[in-house]
Amino acid sequence: MKKIFLLLILLIVVVSCTPRKKIVYFNDIDSANIENLDKYSSSLQVGVNDILNINVRTLNPQASMQFSQSGMQAQGGGQGAGMRAETLRITGYLVHDNGTIDFPQIGSVQVKGKTTRQIQKLLESKLKKYLKNPTVSIRVLNYKFTILGEVKAPGTYEIIEENFTLLQAIGRAGGLTINGKRQNILVIRHQDGKRIKKRIDLTKSDWMNSPFYYIKQNDQIYVEPNNPQVKRAGYITNIGTLLSVISVILSTSVLILR
Repeated sequence: MKKIFLLLILLIVVVSCTPRKKIVYFNDIDSANIENLDKYSSSLQVGVNDILNINVRTLNPQASMQFSQSGMQAQGGGQGAGMRAETLRITGYLVHDNGTIDFPQIGSVQVKGKTTRQIQKLLESKLKKYLKNPTVSIRVLNYKFTILGEVKAPGTYEIIEENFTLLQAIGRAGGLTINGKRQNILVIRHQDGKRIKKRIDLTKSDWMNSPFYYIKQNDQIYVEPNNPQVKRAGYITNIGTLLSVISVILSTSVLILR
């Protein structure tokens, strides 16, 4: 009986132990060939329902005020550069279903599928008709991603950086819990009217040489629970319950043997 008890304890210890390689990120990073970032630049492309913050500047602020959102706000409410994000989204340029925005004086401008840099150059060329040496700056105000599952703070997050990595997204959510399955991170992405998916193994580094190193607008990230966590959510909810079951089995065995 003593041998059986010791065998059960040993079995519990072995089953509960998780190999280091399943917990630690980038096990092969020292031998991996990490390519240049330029090859996988995020190149954020503007899409339908995006909200753009567009500011126009020239040497003559009065001349460019009618084209600048911050300038129009300063005229209307005196908030200027201190505008809150909510106000900016309300006054921002919404990308319509046909992929255009309505810009003062210029009218309808096709922006869908273009990067912010391309839109900047396009608007600067059109504004030269009205302004001398205009400079345009653009930001997507509702650039966001959603992360769910085994992270400390799941939810939808808005960001202002255009080059935002998957690791930064996980970090923004507080990191993976100890129960997160690092070998099977699911990313769902909307691209060219289609939904594509990618499963990423964070214990390796090959995914860094892929378009999924950077996240895109409206990416959805799911961190799957590992097998022990799934089992604990089933019949055996915690180690205390497991020990209770073993205790009952041992007690029953003693009674039968007697």
